[in-house]
Amino acid sequence: MRGACLTSLALLIVSTPQLTVTQQAASSNAQATQLLQQSLAALQENTSISDVTLSGSARRVAGSDDESGSAVFKALASGAGRMDLTLPSGQRSEVHNLTATEPVGAWSGPDRISHAIANHNLLAEPVWFFPAFAIARRLSSTGYVEMYVGHETHNGQAVEHISVSQTPPPRIPSGLFPFQHLTQVEFFLDSTTLLPSSIAFTIHPDNNALLDIPIEVRFSDYRPVGGTQVPFHVQKYLNNSLILDFQATSVTFDSGLTAGSFSL
Repeated sequence: MRGACLTSLALLIVSTPQLTVTQQAASSNAQATQLLQQSLAALQENTSISDVTLSGSARRVAGSDDESGSAVFKALASGAGRMDLTLPSGQRSEVHNLTATEPVGAWSGPDRISHAIANHNLLAEPVWFFPAFAIARRLSSTGYVEMYVGHETHNGQAVEHISVSQTPPPRIPSGLFPFQHLTQVEFFLDSTTLLPSSIAFTIHPDNNALLDIPIEVRFSDYRPVGGTQVPFHVQKYLNNSLILDFQATSVTFDSGLTAGSFSL
């Protein structure tokens, strides 16, 4: 699990079932696409953003380690995300970049040694902390399949559940690799505002792409910044246990970030 998730290096991982929704359809469901479009409109109105930087405080929990410090999250709308945590134990960083020809990613701990993230752990969502980019990229790119799961209660909140996955590109023969499942992301939209309340996906051990480990990211404390609704409170859960709690204090858009900012 060393490369699977930086914030969970010390956690004991157990086998868990796959997400209950498995995509089989080859085309999107119109209701799902419309709900995602409405959610993006609620998030961004008519604004267009190319990059974002979130700065604030963070608490990291990994087994018996529980420490707090500062954090900076950076992202490109095209599909690159970076997390830098400054903690009492040292700095921890993680990058995911889908803007290159092939997905690339790496993490590092206090020793600053870079470790590659397994390719199958780069396919779900590199910008899990900023839902506007996660939704916009799926709506603007080809190959994504959106399915409306239904109206339900999730974390005590009424939501519209949408499941999105990506069909395999031509270079990956159908059935050879569980590409569609590895790219699957569940979006839970507040039924009233249609702002994302959480997203969920799975990560996997470096040597076993078939073993699912559930991740859920919860969003709250939405505030308007430059015409965009930004979740200032982001919590990340692994196997239903909190591993990261981030509270933003500042947000910067379009600062000129490039792909070079997303490497270790």
